Amino acid sequence: MDVFKKCFDFTRAEDAKKTGLYPYFTEIEKVEGDNVWVNGKKILMVGSNNYLGLFDNAEVKKSTIEAVEKYGSSTCGSRFLNGTYTIHVEFEDRIAKFMGKEEALMFSTGFQTNLGVVSAIAGRNDIIIIDRMVHASIMDAVRLSFAEVVKYKHNDMKDLEEKLGRLPEDKGKIIIVDGVFSMEGDLANLPEIVKLGKKFNTRIMVDDAHGVGVMGKNGRGTCEHFGVLDDVDLIMTTFSKAFASLGGYVVGDSKVIQYIKHQSRPLIFSASITPAAIGSASKALDFIQNEPWRRERLWEITKVMNRELVKMGYHTGNTETPIIPVFIRDFEKTFKLWHFLSNYGIFTNPVIAPAVPLEDSLIRTSFTAIHSDEDLDFILKGFYEGGKALEII
Repeated sequence: MDVFKKCFDFTRAEDAKKTGLYPYFTEIEKVEGDNVWVNGKKILMVGSNNYLGLFDNAEVKKSTIEAVEKYGSSTCGSRFLNGTYTIHVEFEDRIAKFMGKEEALMFSTGFQTNLGVVSAIAGRNDIIIIDRMVHASIMDAVRLSFAEVVKYKHNDMKDLEEKLGRLPEDKGKIIIVDGVFSMEGDLANLPEIVKLGKKFNTRIMVDDAHGVGVMGKNGRGTCEHFGVLDDVDLIMTTFSKAFASLGGYVVGDSKVIQYIKHQSRPLIFSASITPAAIGSASKALDFIQNEPWRRERLWEITKVMNRELVKMGYHTGNTETPIIPVFIRDFEKTFKLWHFLSNYGIFTNPVIAPAVPLEDSLIRTSFTAIHSDEDLDFILKGFYEGGKALEII
């Protein structure tokens, strides 16, 4: 049997392209604020995680260029050997202070952050407890750790408590959960998770990729939003959302971070995060700390758009964030609505299984602080006309 047989037999993508309903790997030719150009056509972006509107910000781009001019385009080595520059150490110190934790450690991507942290701290004699809807990077990290895995029903605290109660007391345990669930936009019940963690002597790690910069009075994320920053052991986030860059970090007690730093294979055997990525993330942190109006505007937009989409007849689930899922719950109509909106001039993301349960296909929208009122009117008009044309609403 040829190991490549599955590759030669794979035709699903080509079949979708022939119908004109293939939405993935779209080539973006140019970016200007919240507008992108696809096939020479200007399209309003409503599918990016650029929550604070910073990825085309002039000051962020300038800071990126300055970092490259001082440190070069790459470190060409891992943090463990030749890839730790002053810019890494200084920004990690700043992140730790911002998050109110003892120490921070950066990785080259957010996905790698979860792989590197989870596989280092949990092993064969440990148990990892996860929400069934956690991000794919957590799922893969858990596999890499070789720890025992226990899954509980999505945001079901009764199920979590029952499963924790059945676990042996003589094993190390950690609950790992998303602060903001990336497809549905709902929040983990962190106050209750913290209570259960204390009750059952279980550590807690929060993946706050979509929370930091957006949630909380000071932008410190979902843990700050719920007032449990001091109660969560490890918090990770990415630079590819509110920070308008690439990379990720984890914060926690110094002893734990030092252990990860010296045991994490994804950290030790990968090139370190580039100076350019730190330059842009560092400037973005300035905006997070000094321009709260961006979060205020983002939440104003979020409330308006969720309310108006629901009034039209769409279902947006339990979202509490700028991620607003428009549930279509029909595979074919999901792609048809995406196609309609694309032609209309609106860039959205169709999401189907396995990213969401088979019965929950949706159009994922996410908003930014720099969407104008005119943009919002245009988006709502597109969703109204598309929904009527396809008999969705």
